[in-house]
Amino acid sequence: MINALEVYRSMSRYVAAKAVGGRFPGLLAGPMTPLRLVHRDAPQVRHDGWVRVRPRLSGICGSDLATLSGHASLYLSAVVSMPFVPGHEVVGETLDDAPGLPAGSRVVLDSVLACEARGLEPCDACRSEQRNRCDRVTVGHISPGLQIGYCADTGGGWSGQFVAHVSQLHPVPDSLTDERAVLVEPLACAVHAARRAAVTDSDKVLVVGAGAVGLFLTLALRELTPAAAVTVVAKHRRQAELARLFGATDVVSPSEVVGGVRRATRALRLEPERGPAFLLGGVDVAIDAVGSRASVDTALRTTRAGGRVLLAGVPGEGIDLTPAWFRELEVSGAYATAGDAFEVAMSLAEQAPLEGLLGVTYPLARWREALDHAGDAGRLGTVKVAFDLRSAA
Repeated sequence: MINALEVYRSMSRYVAAKAVGGRFPGLLAGPMTPLRLVHRDAPQVRHDGWVRVRPRLSGICGSDLATLSGHASLYLSAVVSMPFVPGHEVVGETLDDAPGLPAGSRVVLDSVLACEARGLEPCDACRSEQRNRCDRVTVGHISPGLQIGYCADTGGGWSGQFVAHVSQLHPVPDSLTDERAVLVEPLACAVHAARRAAVTDSDKVLVVGAGAVGLFLTLALRELTPAAAVTVVAKHRRQAELARLFGATDVVSPSEVVGGVRRATRALRLEPERGPAFLLGGVDVAIDAVGSRASVDTALRTTRAGGRVLLAGVPGEGIDLTPAWFRELEVSGAYATAGDAFEVAMSLAEQAPLEGLLGVTYPLARWREALDHAGDAGRLGTVKVAFDLRSAA
């Protein structure tokens, strides 16, 4: 038996969290959220190639908070199975032997549950090492679930144990501490997003948001692309400091972003009768790293005609796509990882100035405090909050 935080189906709580979660984040750890701490049977290995994994540290991701606050789109309800245990940003240790991965190996998790994990012949996406685009995340010999952390059969990182397919596990070198290793998965997502942005050597790039996603994207853009300039929108002082440390050319606040981009790109600012200002001209590439209606709107309204807007955060509802139509923008998404993103992220995790980015950890028993802290992390000067399961029974 293990302790686990479990999300269960409750439409009434989903609606309540959606109504008040954004205005009162503290309620996400209270009676509004369909989350409970349970003592349950550990997931078992039932198919070849699967092993048990004991989490050591497991991060709290923005997508986890979106799910609990009711702000994740119901579009995704078709690719999850309940009850599920969240947690996909994990460093853990294997409990079973596998080829090339003996029991006791320290690993990080590529959480996507694609063809190989499901016992299926690879689809076209999986065959081209783009498992994040797999079309078969609801079939095969495990329950529907786009990732570990959203599948009823696998468990997740917010628990004492989960199961994973060996194809999803990447060994962690001894030189990498747990505190850095738990950042590898979000770093890998940033590597993939930076590549998806298709930045050229003359491009001016805007990153909207300076939480973990935005900061890691800034780092990846500077390390992996020839961007001419990277402007980051940061709401809080600590975020602005870290954005500069990670290579931002300029940092602006949300209230200054239109003016800042206008000056940097010599664009023309227009003021509609209702709604926020927008630019004729602007950056070549804008990347939304938040997923809110306001952040996506900012990206759309500050990108030049024919430019690119990349959605790296889980998009919110009610987004006005008029700028995409009027300015013929290329709008695309960046979901999870592909190719060698984990290997590149592992190298970044060893070399980049990541000290202190894992700001605080909590045991599962203090999950309410952990979620409160994660929901207000930016204001509190924290980048990443995680559960510490190293001392769990």
